[in-house]
Amino acid sequence: MSLLQDRVAIVSGIGPGMGRDISLALAREGANVVLGARRDKHMKHVAEEIEALGRKSASVPTDIADESQCLALADAALSQFGRIDVLVNNAFVQPPIETIEDNSMDVWRRAFEVNVLGTVQMTKAVIPAMKEQRGGSIIFINSMSQRRIQAKFGAYAATKAALLTTVQTLARELGEYGVRVNSVVPGYIWGKSLQWFFADTAKERGVTPEDVYKEIADETCLKHIPTSEEIADAVLFFASDLSRAITGQALDVNAGHWFA
Repeated sequence: MSLLQDRVAIVSGIGPGMGRDISLALAREGANVVLGARRDKHMKHVAEEIEALGRKSASVPTDIADESQCLALADAALSQFGRIDVLVNNAFVQPPIETIEDNSMDVWRRAFEVNVLGTVQMTKAVIPAMKEQRGGSIIFINSMSQRRIQAKFGAYAATKAALLTTVQTLARELGEYGVRVNSVVPGYIWGKSLQWFFADTAKERGVTPEDVYKEIADETCLKHIPTSEEIADAVLFFASDLSRAITGQALDVNAGHWFA
């Protein structure tokens, strides 16, 4: 029996990286997946991959900053599949990388509008269904930015830190209904974006991208930078009954780069 046989999962923030890999990990374990993203481009391809695995999917253009669109995504899951068992809050915006002094307040407002208020709106959209069926798993994708504070990431780090407290509060409020709420906290994620970053860093420093990779990987216990597929496996753990006694927690997936 698959870990998520015939369960229904919603994943926001579908793109070519994390959103795709999370969706496919859930589908491989038997879930039907409802996809949400601001653009259709990637959802179409991910939906095709899900269906190639023998599972069903639905795609709904969704800007989580718009409450009505969050409700429409939840309604699509209910109308097409009759239930909502899992929500993965993956959608976010990355503010400009600038000092707090240089960031405009509009940058901070937009970051909080999407990363915090939008994520809360998306979560609120699924709570009634999960409470009624007395069960569900809500998973927030967080970030190393609120664990390892760096200059010029203030707005982003602040939003992600706010979500950690939000997860704990939701866990308290929803536990009596059998609804679990947890965070997955990735570190560096090996993929195209990081490859480009390492290539630029290598060029600036006059070394190879492999040198940059090794330098970062050597800081981890496992001498490895996790891939988005490995992050998706942690999401699958929280989505499944393997974590049925876990709520309000944050799981750092960073190959031992740091300890929370």
